[in-house]
Amino acid sequence: MPLLNMSTTVTEFVIGGFDTTQRPVLVGVVMLVVYVLVMVGNVANILFIVCDRQLHKPMFLLICNLAVVDMLYSSSSTPTMIGVLVSEVKTISYVPCLVQMFVFHLAGVMEMFALAVMALDRLIAICYPFRYHSLLTNARTCVLAYVLWIVAAAFVAIMPAIVVPLPYCHSRLKYIFCDFAAVVRATCGNPGYIFRLITIITFFLLFFTFGLICLSYLMIIIAVRSFSKNDKKKTFSTCLSHLIVVTCYYGPVFIRVVLTRAGVVLTLEERHGLMVGAILGPSLVNPFVYCLRTKEIKNKIFKKLQKQEC
Repeated sequence: MPLLNMSTTVTEFVIGGFDTTQRPVLVGVVMLVVYVLVMVGNVANILFIVCDRQLHKPMFLLICNLAVVDMLYSSSSTPTMIGVLVSEVKTISYVPCLVQMFVFHLAGVMEMFALAVMALDRLIAICYPFRYHSLLTNARTCVLAYVLWIVAAAFVAIMPAIVVPLPYCHSRLKYIFCDFAAVVRATCGNPGYIFRLITIITFFLLFFTFGLICLSYLMIIIAVRSFSKNDKKKTFSTCLSHLIVVTCYYGPVFIRVVLTRAGVVLTLEERHGLMVGAILGPSLVNPFVYCLRTKEIKNKIFKKLQKQEC
């Protein structure tokens, strides 16, 4: 009861995570440049695929889905961080803050789902090449993507459902935007049980999707043992783009989530750095990896450039 008496009505939050940042304008400008590259790269990837009917295949539809996820992931938080750093706009209203929290975590869950499905796509293409087009059609790929979005939204809906009824003791957010941890720490009482619940869900999603990716590649490795040397090179080249993307996403996530739960103490600045890297890093790398590593998209880009030169 005493905690409830200390609660206050919150109409807006103050974002305080960048208060100790040196040269905030420079950091904000760098983030703005990276964000623009993220958006341009992913929009270009989508346009290349949508405008070329030859690319209307399951693998490229999954690349489109990943591009949408990356744009949503970076757009959910980066504009707010840039506004704080460059314009010193440190306040965000209550409802937009909760929307930002939901969208950010939805995109994070979808990133894991998208990468796991792309691993299954590579598994079917390599291990069952003659059945690929019957097992994974464009229609099934679209339906699968829609189902994953719904499932991800159902998981993430737990967060606002937890946060909305809680009383708030202060309106200052410790972190750099409205993620779940920042909002919960602004509430009254001990958030330990809430974090334990979310940790269980996070670990389940993290290890389930990463385990599925590892299992897919284990089956691919077993299958290619009987391939010729040339076919093994082609298989490795086909999977390399996805492996780079998986590494860029899961690397920072495992460092930030797993190591901290294992007792590794990160400073606030280190946590924020890993958070920004986990948001912008994969979203920047993904479109350029697929542009440069995917033969069909790369050839289309070269043809466009040759036409412009002529």
